[in-house]
Amino acid sequence: MSQTAAPAKGFALRDLAFIGLFAVLIAVCSWITIPGAVPFTLQTFGVFCTLGMLGGRRGTCAILVYILLGIVGIPVFSGFTGGIGQLLGMTGGYILGFLLMGLLYWLMTRLTGSSLPVMILAMVLGLAVCYTFGTIWFLQVYTRQKGAITLMAALWSCVFPFLIPDGIKLALALLLTKRLTRQFRI
Repeated sequence: MSQTAAPAKGFALRDLAFIGLFAVLIAVCSWITIPGAVPFTLQTFGVFCTLGMLGGRRGTCAILVYILLGIVGIPVFSGFTGGIGQLLGMTGGYILGFLLMGLLYWLMTRLTGSSLPVMILAMVLGLAVCYTFGTIWFLQVYTRQKGAITLMAALWSCVFPFLIPDGIKLALALLLTKRLTRQFRI
């Protein structure tokens, strides 16, 4: 007696198109940069819009596509850079943190629904995970390349200056998400 498994739910062509489109949106947002130890970009805005518009599953896939494009050398990261070296550099942990942000958003919205309060909480917690992972990564790479640095110095370089701008980006992305999802069926 053989048991047949239910077919895995794949993506429709429309889903794949949106995943690609939003991976490009994140890339374009990353190119809008103010240089620094950790560059100020609109990447987080792109990630927030991607998750809000596509949801957790497709949004996380779009983030993964964005990262994979960068790994193979396509200049999708800030400053029109790409390659595994960028990902393994001091700020690579923040880029990988976007994937963790997407996974957390996917988990939370799958378990509790996608009401506005859940979306806000999932994005805020996801951003905290991204900051945490990215800062730990930054500390490790910085120490290996330049010498010891304190956690507080890393936070002053990599997190504190970004809290208010990222909060604004989150609010704008949610506002845009709510307006656009009413207009378009994504």
